[in-house]
Amino acid sequence: MKEVLEFLQKAGVFYLATSEDNVPHVRPLGFVMECEGKIAFCTSNQKPMCKQLAANPKVEIAAVDKDFNTMRICGTVKFATTPETQKKALEVMPSLSKMYSVGDGKFEIFYLAEGKAVCSSMAGEKKEFTL
Repeated sequence: MKEVLEFLQKAGVFYLATSEDNVPHVRPLGFVMECEGKIAFCTSNQKPMCKQLAANPKVEIAAVDKDFNTMRICGTVKFATTPETQKKALEVMPSLSKMYSVGDGKFEIFYLAEGKAVCSSMAGEKKEFTL
């Protein structure tokens, strides 16, 4: 889990794909943190992404680092929104406070409850991680 988290943090921007009615939806994310030993993200429950995650919790994430190594993560998300997880997210990325606050009714935290990550180097080397 640690290597996957560090890869996403170094990439800075990564892309999360959801689906709705068999139509894929991809969007960039830039927030990631460790939460209860899992890789966690945040969103607003006012966004379509949150509704898509609730309806179908299976996702895929793609990231590329500055050396063009790639990581693909597939898994299932679980919501973990509590005042404690919201507070931690605001500590990890204080700029989130421009959009969210603890207990605001829209700030959602979710994590990868289970999944697999595959990191591929430009030389074709692969590492797999179970989440």
